[in-house]
Amino acid sequence: MKEYYYNILLDPAKLPDAWYNINSDLPSPLPPPLHPATHQPIEPSALQAIFPNALIEQEVSNQPYISIPGEIMDIYRLWRPTPLRRAYRLEKALDTPAKIFYKNESVSPSGSHKLNTAVAQAYYNQKEGIHGLTTETGAGQWGTALSIACSMFDMSCIVYMVKISFKQKPYRRTLMQSYGAKVIASPSDTTDFGNQILTQDPESTGSLGIAISEAIEVAVKSEGKMKYTLGSVLNHVLLHQTIIGEEAKLQMDSVGEYPDIVIGCVGGGSNFAGLAFPYAQDVLKKGKKITFLAVEPAACPTMTRGLYAYDFGDTAGMTPLLKQYTLGHNFMPPGIHAGGLRYHGVAAQVAHLIRHNIITPISVLQNPVFEANILFAKCEGIISAPESGHAIRIAIDEALKCKETGEAKTILFNLSGHGHFDMSAYEAYLNNDLPDYELGEDILKSGFDSIPKV
Repeated sequence: MKEYYYNILLDPAKLPDAWYNINSDLPSPLPPPLHPATHQPIEPSALQAIFPNALIEQEVSNQPYISIPGEIMDIYRLWRPTPLRRAYRLEKALDTPAKIFYKNESVSPSGSHKLNTAVAQAYYNQKEGIHGLTTETGAGQWGTALSIACSMFDMSCIVYMVKISFKQKPYRRTLMQSYGAKVIASPSDTTDFGNQILTQDPESTGSLGIAISEAIEVAVKSEGKMKYTLGSVLNHVLLHQTIIGEEAKLQMDSVGEYPDIVIGCVGGGSNFAGLAFPYAQDVLKKGKKITFLAVEPAACPTMTRGLYAYDFGDTAGMTPLLKQYTLGHNFMPPGIHAGGLRYHGVAAQVAHLIRHNIITPISVLQNPVFEANILFAKCEGIISAPESGHAIRIAIDEALKCKETGEAKTILFNLSGHGHFDMSAYEAYLNNDLPDYELGEDILKSGFDSIPKV
């Protein structure tokens, strides 16, 4: 009799108690961050205005593993370990010899992987006497996660939510407010930079770059009372997410499986890195052969059409310059429903591994993503977030390639969050009212023109 294992559960006693730091195994050192004004390598101490010392130390650390404090572990146990699932019904629907597995990060209290780092960032800030945090959010997953984390540590929380998502996802906003967060549509009239953007374009739908600038401005002007937090991109954020991959390795091993292909959607890169980096360690140190596919929307093609260059992380140019793939910090993406994937840049660590041909980037259009989401929901019973649907789309495509070739490859992807607050997007798709955006070279050039000459 064939053994079935729909849900592969990890013994909570075996919950990993350390985050994996890929800096220790990179093929070459990361290009250093540069000061936004001088364009010279920046000293870590310069980040103290917006980050606590513990997170700055993690940002620059080369230690292979960083222990997870007990207080964070206790909160992680509310939802971790998360299930690893074998998608038998999807495999059958596709009539593929491929094996499809997915890590289900949608089971967290916030409904996504974002809480893995939100809890850690709130913890380290509180330990250093900080009582409030500011941040930005696109689709609302990160803002939701940070609002929950702040409520757990009795901290105030201000979230600048990209205006198009603020309008498209009102219940995400309500959820954040339920946990005590103050949610402001960005660009707003509450900051100097927001006012500047509104003066230029009163109808601006916003971008993550603009929202980041507003959140940083509030933190910097708080005279040390508040710090800024980021939900993706930075090294310490990706570090906190590696608990996903560390768990997945134990779970796959428990059923005698190992992936040929690892897939994740990418906005800034945190959920992809969380699953992929622990497996990338096997490639970099043990010579394993794995195909890593990083999937982004064609409407915001950072990795597939962007330039590899030093650029700001925000629109106002307040952050350090990071070497990354970028569309330019002034790039204004179309108002697609995958709001969490509308960032102009990408994590430096992800970009570095693309440059070293470890990771392959792919872009997809909105409608094929939602087509995949509907099939996945009918087979697996889960309504995926639009962002996560990008990974589902490519997992299906890879499984169909196996059908053509007869290869029984093992595919692993990260289901980074559920789509319970994204019904307007599904409604638009089902009503044939979801546009696909193919960006012209003129739009890309206008973004590229904002990249500083370094």
